[in-house]
Amino acid sequence: MPFITAQPRRSSSFLTIVVAALLSLTVLPRVANAEALLLIEADTGKVLQADNATYPWHPASVTKLMTLYVTLQAVKQGRLTPDTLLTVSPIASAQSPSKMGFRAGTQVTVDNALKMMMVKSANDMAVVLAEGVGGSIDGFSAMMNDTAARLGMTQTHYVNPNGLPADEQVTSARDLAILARAIIRDLPEYEYYVHIPAIRFGKRVTRNFNKLIGRYPGADGFKTGFICASGYNLVASATRNGRRLIAVVLGANSGQDRAVKAAQLLERGFSTNTLAWLTPSLGTVDNLAPIAAAPPDLRDEMCGPKRKRPASDEDETVANALSGNPVMSMFQPPALRPVDMVAAEPEPTQPVLVYTGPTRTGPALIAAETSDAERQAVKPAKKKKKARVAKKNDTASEGHEASVDQAAPKGTKPRTAVIVDTNKPATKPAAGAKPTAGKHTGAKHATAKPEAAADKPAAPAKPKPKAAAKPASSSATSDAKPKS
Repeated sequence: MPFITAQPRRSSSFLTIVVAALLSLTVLPRVANAEALLLIEADTGKVLQADNATYPWHPASVTKLMTLYVTLQAVKQGRLTPDTLLTVSPIASAQSPSKMGFRAGTQVTVDNALKMMMVKSANDMAVVLAEGVGGSIDGFSAMMNDTAARLGMTQTHYVNPNGLPADEQVTSARDLAILARAIIRDLPEYEYYVHIPAIRFGKRVTRNFNKLIGRYPGADGFKTGFICASGYNLVASATRNGRRLIAVVLGANSGQDRAVKAAQLLERGFSTNTLAWLTPSLGTVDNLAPIAAAPPDLRDEMCGPKRKRPASDEDETVANALSGNPVMSMFQPPALRPVDMVAAEPEPTQPVLVYTGPTRTGPALIAAETSDAERQAVKPAKKKKKARVAKKNDTASEGHEASVDQAAPKGTKPRTAVIVDTNKPATKPAAGAKPTAGKHTGAKHATAKPEAAADKPAAPAKPKPKAAAKPASSSATSDAKPKS
């Protein structure tokens, strides 16, 4: 009898352990994968697919969608106009890349600042707009939070207008879809800003980081984002046969990956499924229940030493090998798979001209374009090396994604950019300090260890001290420097 009575207890304990193990296997991968997906109808807000859609997330540069919304609401209310001149402050000039890199004191219109912010994801332009509308970063952040509360974005909190790393800067796929719907609903006359394919400043052409623009049929918005803590984020929209869908992807592994996943979501939404009525209703985006949790931190996964090479938005040139097919035109039948669409060459387009100074037309516009191009070309010889480093850093992020500089000679392959994660918002410069033009403050000290090693190759540096060292004393001195 003792044996019989003891057996159920052992069995119960064993079953408890097995059940707990199975539960951990079913729950943990969702957290480990750290990815959120959401697909909704723009008109109705109906949820078509939701995975981790209410899990808190760091927004990165998709923050700029709220900066756009608040700024254009101020324009609609007559508090400023697209032609209003704003001045680049020392704080704006000191922002980390990606940025335009204008000197403090440079003036730019609201219209041009919005174009630069939305296409190049310029962090300095986001601050210029914030200071012009809200008086300061803190003042504008309060306006952003008030707007988020009014729109029902219950999981969102802002502390800066550009999405540079900050622990308190939080949102969710649900809230971003609500914001995208608000832009479509409340600002139809200004939707142009969310789907500009490319801009040209002087001689430099920068394409939109949203790879769906010009590649995915019907793509018409919105914004990308990346910081090491959040991974690659994308809010995208597309319209077919009068039906508009909004897709949100958070925590993707690369710029290519997020675009493909967004395209896959959109394809499922647009495809006609005769069994759709069997799918249980997920309700509307506003009614999705928020999850109380801390945002995932993907720094190690995205930018840590285990990453084979630094993450960048140009690391997916092998997409065609993954698809198994050569690159094809997006208009060529039969219909392409999402991976093929994203890998295809973008539709030819004329970049939108952006410039500094007041709004200009005709000869004055041509003169402004020429002036900006000349300023880009004239660089002192002794500063050429610094300029190259600054350019490398400036193309390293989107807050912080790599941009495509199409001014490069034809046939040259763009270098893979190094990701720089500041992990802290840009700080205010000391009183009286003058920022140096083109200098990207904060980026130098924020570079991840493996990237720092990549920037300073060890192999070429070793032979020089040995070849140059003749006296023993000087040799010892030169050997000591690298060790420090």
